[in-house]
Amino acid sequence: MLPIDRVVERRDGYLVIRSPSNPTHYWGNLLLFDDPPVAGDGARWEEQFEREFGSDPRVQHLTLGWDHVDGALGCAHEEFVVRGYELEQSVGLVATPDLVRSHPRENREVQVRALEPVVGLDEELWEQVLALQVAARHERFDEESYRAFSCRRTADLRALFRLGRGAWYVALEAGSAEVVGSCGVVVTGARGRFQSVETKTAYRRRGICSRLVVEAVHRAASQHGAGHLVIAADAKYHALGLYESLGFQRLERVCGVCKQPARSPAG
Repeated sequence: MLPIDRVVERRDGYLVIRSPSNPTHYWGNLLLFDDPPVAGDGARWEEQFEREFGSDPRVQHLTLGWDHVDGALGCAHEEFVVRGYELEQSVGLVATPDLVRSHPRENREVQVRALEPVVGLDEELWEQVLALQVAARHERFDEESYRAFSCRRTADLRALFRLGRGAWYVALEAGSAEVVGSCGVVVTGARGRFQSVETKTAYRRRGICSRLVVEAVHRAASQHGAGHLVIAADAKYHALGLYESLGFQRLERVCGVCKQPARSPAG
């Protein structure tokens, strides 16, 4: 799900991950360590990040992760949280297409379709997707800079989709061209990774999300060869139960920390 221009470099004990096309993408420009932090890693990891990213003034955040899927925190609180970092804890839910089932209360009235990734096609619908993402942003992000970040992120994803690596799906209100739900699936090999599963505020709790996710799973499998589908969600996210009701299982728990600029431009 990294952009085409991604750069991944191996160092001693960690990976450097860069997304030159979108330097304000926090989780697209980071250091990924082999193990959780131990005492003394706070200052050392910050120095390593500065060494890798300090020459690019556009990178104003500081993101550090570790490559464990068991939820191990190590000394994350002592080394980072007390120094102003946010602890990110995500649950990885996985399903195979044969195990994904429709929800009994799914919405059958909306129309689900894939958007054309070619520039110049479906632009009005893409603009609605962007507006939906901006509206759903966390309150700590200002609208203008978050819109700029989302535009770059969407452009990167559309480039992947033009290569046949998945698609972006929308749910349209019956009889109209209004986007009321939206999500993407990036396919790498046989793995499909969901992106930004969102429902318009006024249309929530109507079975739209469940319908959209199930349709996206089966289309990603039949049209793009996805044999395993992954959704990563915040550990406190309200929709975890919904995903499980559709057939997804919690299999991983990953952690990292992020220090955002004083005026936060991106997610």
